[in-house]
Amino acid sequence: MHAGVLWTEEDLPLAAARQMLRGAVIYRDIWFDKPPLVPAIYLLWGAHIGWVLRLAGALYALTACVLAFGLASTWWSVREGYWAAALTGFFLTFDTHSAVLPLAADLLLLVPHLAAILLTARKHYFAAGVAAGIGFLFNTKAALVLIACAAFGWAGILPLLAGFVLPNVAALLWLTGSGALPAYIDQVWRWPAQYATSPVVADPVWNGVIRTANWLGFHAVLVAGFIAWLCASKPDQNERWRRIAILIWLALAVVGVVAGMRFFPRYYFLLLPAILIPAACGLSLVPPRFAAVAALLMVIPLVRFAPRYVNLTGWNDLALDQDSRAASRIAKQYAPPAGSLYVWGYRPEDYLYTGLRAATRYLECQALTGVPADRHLAQSTVVLTEGTHEAREQLAASHPDVLIDGLSLYNPSLSMDHYPELRPWLDGYREVARTRGSVIYVRRHTVASVARSSATSTIGPWINRTQNASW
Repeated sequence: MHAGVLWTEEDLPLAAARQMLRGAVIYRDIWFDKPPLVPAIYLLWGAHIGWVLRLAGALYALTACVLAFGLASTWWSVREGYWAAALTGFFLTFDTHSAVLPLAADLLLLVPHLAAILLTARKHYFAAGVAAGIGFLFNTKAALVLIACAAFGWAGILPLLAGFVLPNVAALLWLTGSGALPAYIDQVWRWPAQYATSPVVADPVWNGVIRTANWLGFHAVLVAGFIAWLCASKPDQNERWRRIAILIWLALAVVGVVAGMRFFPRYYFLLLPAILIPAACGLSLVPPRFAAVAALLMVIPLVRFAPRYVNLTGWNDLALDQDSRAASRIAKQYAPPAGSLYVWGYRPEDYLYTGLRAATRYLECQALTGVPADRHLAQSTVVLTEGTHEAREQLAASHPDVLIDGLSLYNPSLSMDHYPELRPWLDGYREVARTRGSVIYVRRHTVASVARSSATSTIGPWINRTQNASW
């Protein structure tokens, strides 16, 4: 059902991966504000979209289920393992679609997270550190996973640290050798640090309370199972230490969710394993009739999210995606075969739908306006204060054949002609069409070239027929 749409969180990694397949180096040639493995994982299937992308997401979710089974059965028994696998599969299907469907940074940490805790539980400390280190190259919150591993296996701290360092040193060496290290520091660390200090809503604390309550409500069966686990009979000494470590794990996950005070649904993937694994144990301990009652709580997310797999029309989440498809169809009509594209706004999916190469290292405009994409449709407060002028000058030096403006109709104060560096550059383009949310421009010489090409394709066959008739 979702093979025909793209979700916001996967658009930029996919567009970046497409440019990497063309030979671009991440950070040096592509402005990207997430760790390097986020776009790199899409290279495994050639950055294809459609059913291939959704199949990859399903296999990723299945991997998480297998790891959850392994962790719960290692700590307790196979019975708890089945509960853990079933709960993981359920909530990676019937949860907020914009979170569970895209293979984005927060979801991509889930498998390394579970793998690191599982390997620690089996006392493979170095391998657990490597798993956490790989997770760090997907999402920097993996540092909290490493601390949680230390809580479960404090005797293996040195191997854990050594394993964690290994993939990150390898990544740093690659970044240094490719000349991308300074840009990596700027894009993955400096920009997100400024972003983290600028709340999206006026009252982030109350927003966090509401969203956390909603998440707990949709995951009520996990809450019930977690309480049952806490209230279980007095554990032995080993189980007592494990219980303390799980509570530390849970606390660290809460810290990761709260960090930045944004509380997007995808942030709660860090919390999911820490509450789900003990909940699986709790649900396996209660009598069957109580377990059946607890399972009825799963009807809440089922009723809320299952119907939306079938009905994809009219979603606010997908309105921009539908508009981007329409704009891309128009852009392809005007672009030459090997043409280039620039997209103003946060519409990197346009590169995927058109198949055109990127004209600049900027696949969207956050680095040019300084306004984060999570608010720039309605707000104009600048967060990134350095480098935006230089970025706009770089854009003005480029010559994309087609230009799609997916922002100005929503927020005119961030339109391209608002910036002095871009006005002369924009004069070299002519508007050829509009959709509900996008304006499509074509470079003036490109319009003439396309017109001549169309004329040739129309007149040429007539000339050939005339010559044949004369012979």
